[in-house]
Amino acid sequence: MVAPPRPDDEAGAAEPDPPESPPHASPPRRDAASGPLLTAVAVTAVVTAVSNLTPDGYANTAVGAAFLGATWLLAVHGRDTDTIRRFGLGLGGLTEAEPISVARILGDGAKALAWALAIAVVVFPLFWVGYTYYWETGAFAPQVPADFADRVLGQLLVVALPEEAFYRGYLQTALEDAWHDRKRRVLGVELGLGWLASAAIFAVGHLLTIPHPARLAVFFPALLFGWLRARTGGIGAGVALHAMSNLLSAFLADAYR
Repeated sequence: MVAPPRPDDEAGAAEPDPPESPPHASPPRRDAASGPLLTAVAVTAVVTAVSNLTPDGYANTAVGAAFLGATWLLAVHGRDTDTIRRFGLGLGGLTEAEPISVARILGDGAKALAWALAIAVVVFPLFWVGYTYYWETGAFAPQVPADFADRVLGQLLVVALPEEAFYRGYLQTALEDAWHDRKRRVLGVELGLGWLASAAIFAVGHLLTIPHPARLAVFFPALLFGWLRARTGGIGAGVALHAMSNLLSAFLADAYR
């Protein structure tokens, strides 16, 4: 006796569903910070070469021009006003497309100077004490150099402005944008890895131009400059404090000879 066919046999054996193919893994996203970091490496290499190859009397000017040129190309040239301001490079409207306002320049400059002086009142006395302790200084013989005005202008326009424009204007902003989810509140200001990284790169750049371990100490004032950049929204206060810090260091070096 033949057994009746099973329902499966009548309809034909059902084919099992094919296994689902695993979803295609998305290609790894390049870290958004890699661009600014590579740019910092390239600019640091160029600046180091310029510093070593340019005659001593012109090295600071050449280095400053290199920083300003890089910053102009990276964060100002062809950019709209909002982007320039986001990088903190408006400078009272001097770099923006809008008509220049003398009142705005004076107002922004006064605010930047006020912030720099407020920080200096707190920090400079501590730096002075640390300077005398570290260098084991002798008699104090202060003097005002004959070229004091030239030194002030040189520190503002040739040293502080170019370095702040690149490190705090372009680099810190770009890195903070890339690592925007890794911020903490520091003395009332949102700061993150970009703040620390730009200060570290700033210190390494100083070490490469003049190979001496003491050059790495600029990491700490760079944190102040970066904090001011974030707190005020621009680089003006950092430029003023940077120049004042360099002038104070030169003054103490002359006074304690």
